[in-house]
Amino acid sequence: MAIPLIQQARVGAYIIKQRLFGAKRYPLVLMLEPLFRCNLVCAGCGKIDYPDAVLNKRLSVQECLDAVDECGAPIVSIPGGEPLLHGEIKEIVEGLIAKRKFVYLCTNALLLEKRLDLFKPSPYLTFSIHLDGDREIHDAAVCQDGVFDQAVSAIREAHRRGFRININSTLFEGVDTKRMANFFDHMMELDVEGITVSPGFSYERAPDQDHFLKREKTRQLFRDIFRHNGKRKWRFSHSFMFLDFLAGNQTYHCTPWGNPTRNIFGWQRPCYLLDEGYAGNFKELMEETDWQSYGTGNYEKCANCMAHCGYEATAVTDIVAKPWKAVILALRGIRTEGPMALDIALENARPAEYARDERVEIAMKEDAELKSRNSGGRKATICDAA
Repeated sequence: MAIPLIQQARVGAYIIKQRLFGAKRYPLVLMLEPLFRCNLVCAGCGKIDYPDAVLNKRLSVQECLDAVDECGAPIVSIPGGEPLLHGEIKEIVEGLIAKRKFVYLCTNALLLEKRLDLFKPSPYLTFSIHLDGDREIHDAAVCQDGVFDQAVSAIREAHRRGFRININSTLFEGVDTKRMANFFDHMMELDVEGITVSPGFSYERAPDQDHFLKREKTRQLFRDIFRHNGKRKWRFSHSFMFLDFLAGNQTYHCTPWGNPTRNIFGWQRPCYLLDEGYAGNFKELMEETDWQSYGTGNYEKCANCMAHCGYEATAVTDIVAKPWKAVILALRGIRTEGPMALDIALENARPAEYARDERVEIAMKEDAELKSRNSGGRKATICDAA
């Protein structure tokens, strides 16, 4: 496991404090999404079809810092979009580090080498670089040649300068497990601190709907991958219990409040992966969301989800409540043979609901009005310079 001891200790102390105060639901990681705009158009992404009126919007530095204060989670993940396109990403990261938050800045690394001078190495800052496999696999996943090589170059340069480096990999249908194992070996040779791994979530707006994994295939896939973990010991940025869950050895329910999302529209319900409405503030999100309506077994859209943003918090809470389970697992290793744990029944899940997002319509109307007001002079834009 590649989570630094200081981070493990801080998160553990935070969880114990929440339990002592009797908190039923509390966040572990804030998913802070300051923009949706990206410089790639990946086939498995669920955000690239937003109109420019939405893609051009940004959270301000103050909005980001206020979200962190509202939420209180010890870890902040900054996904997107591509965060390095945000004109004030330096100030956002500096503000979060000043609050002693552990920051994971998620990036496709196309701009990372150019932007490295904006940041200083810190135990509180990790660049989490998106790589879904080796050169051929990754470039196909992101629909652009040369991206893998640019990312590897950025990893080497960031590592040379003393930055913490993590990679995050999303796996889809048709993965060659031996090839993925070789890719993980390569990442260890590059001396990345850890690997974040997750089965792809079936975003309803993603262009490619044919390669998302079903739940049983996900569990077997991870067993097959972990079976190859012999040549070099892989370091994962996950708890042992979450990895054991991926391999079908634990029965967990999703805890979406563990990784709440704040983006340009507000506090997203119920999680980073599903867009089912927004709360005006964090308190409203936590207290007024109908959490029982979501999760595997409760909602059709959640049926095949095994993503870390829903289940890692469950696993970590399990470790704090029953630490001996993690100790035994660490000594024994993840089981890749034999019967799997009983999974959650799906037959009583409520049907999926689909509705046109009114926030998109409002953003498009605002954009049209802005352009109309400025039609006599310089064309207005609210897009940060890349």
